[in-house]
Amino acid sequence: MNVIVNVILAVQMLAALVMIGLILIQHGKGADMGAAFGSGSSGSLFGASGSANFLSRSTGVLAAVFFVSTLALAYFGNARPASSGSVLEAPAAVAPAAATPDAAVAPAVPASGAAQIPTK
Repeated sequence: MNVIVNVILAVQMLAALVMIGLILIQHGKGADMGAAFGSGSSGSLFGASGSANFLSRSTGVLAAVFFVSTLALAYFGNARPASSGSVLEAPAAVAPAAATPDAAVAPAVPASGAAQIPTK
């Protein structure tokens, strides 16, 4: 179970990093307007309009992989035995008593919180 969670976590991190890179590579909507007036070149490695389709589709696929891995991690993170109960229902942990001679004379802790308020 732990190996599966680690593999899904690695896939999620790789998808996130590659998706960030692909988003940074893409041109904005105003980039075509600048190329129409002569600033910059509109051609690229994928052709004039091929890069938008390739980068958009690969970003969409990586986003889907990221969301599926997030849902899988949430499912495995919440998968607990049904008999575990709530953390609030568990008894409080008791600290071990110090082995000092004054331990027998230590004052008892008051039962309510109102008795702990100092008075003048």
